[in-house]
Amino acid sequence: MVEGLGLQTRRLPYTDQAGVAKVNLLAATSFEAPPALALVGHTDTVPFAPGWAQALSLEEAEGRLWGRGACDTKGFIACALSATSRTDLKSLRAPLALVFTADEEVGCVGAKKLAEARALFPRYAIVGEPTCLTPVRAHKGYCIARVEVIGQEGHSAYPALGSSAILAAGQLLAKIDGYARLLEKGPLCEGFDPPHTTLNVGLIQGGEAPNVIASSCRFVLEWRPLPGEPPTRVLDAVRALAHQVSVSHQVGVTVKGTRLDKALQTEPDSELIGLLSSASGNAPASVSYHTEAPQLAELGAQVAVFGPGDIKLAHAAGENVPISDLEKCTEILAGAIARLCG
Repeated sequence: MVEGLGLQTRRLPYTDQAGVAKVNLLAATSFEAPPALALVGHTDTVPFAPGWAQALSLEEAEGRLWGRGACDTKGFIACALSATSRTDLKSLRAPLALVFTADEEVGCVGAKKLAEARALFPRYAIVGEPTCLTPVRAHKGYCIARVEVIGQEGHSAYPALGSSAILAAGQLLAKIDGYARLLEKGPLCEGFDPPHTTLNVGLIQGGEAPNVIASSCRFVLEWRPLPGEPPTRVLDAVRALAHQVSVSHQVGVTVKGTRLDKALQTEPDSELIGLLSSASGNAPASVSYHTEAPQLAELGAQVAVFGPGDIKLAHAAGENVPISDLEKCTEILAGAIARLCG
């Protein structure tokens, strides 16, 4: 379809950790110069509940389009394509690029591959996400650590013969919870809800049987750092707490950071933010979720996160996007193309 619009294309293939072939697609009016504007959307979606029979069949009802990915982010991609089709591409003085990434939902993998390849260097980038047509200029980072506690197995009737990994993990979790309470006091960043770095333990697993002293316990720690905060700050603090527990409970503890994604912060006086705010009628915002925008910023772009639909409807059964949002988003993107490329 993009070639039919008169765009040149490049494919950036890669293989994911499971050995599955994936691809990022780049389309541009020209690859001979850096694009003035890149419209970026991820093509993957999260799974859906088996009971949602219409998840893969786009339906129109109540002034909305319903289906998995309708707002996250196939709606934005449709708007980007429609805005491009309305533009006289031959009249543009600077290149326009459309970027379609893979594997955003599992760690922004496609965008990271794009950044690693130094595939393009846009001056401005609009990263599509369901923001209710509100330009987002800042969001938190996203980090994950996998923690494993190794104890000594033994008969539960004789506690002195072993060392419980689960009890030690419980002590570590209590210390992490106390650290999280300290983070609530600062540093704080106005505009975020909540205005501080947050921690969460969403997964835990351990033990072999009720009558066996647990030899291992594993949990996953997630945190969302503020702009300007090193992603490793929490990691270093948790490793220090883990060392305390390792000594006091005579267990081994490893804390491995597996994802350390930085936050985004675009200056409030950015031309792009001002353009989107004026066109949408919505003031710029900061959000606590994470996107591919930091990878575009890494490539030198001034970035805004923007798109049709509501993030609260993404990842849920009955995901949908208002048709009015799609129409307005298309108009705004067409205006951005004309302003920044023309």
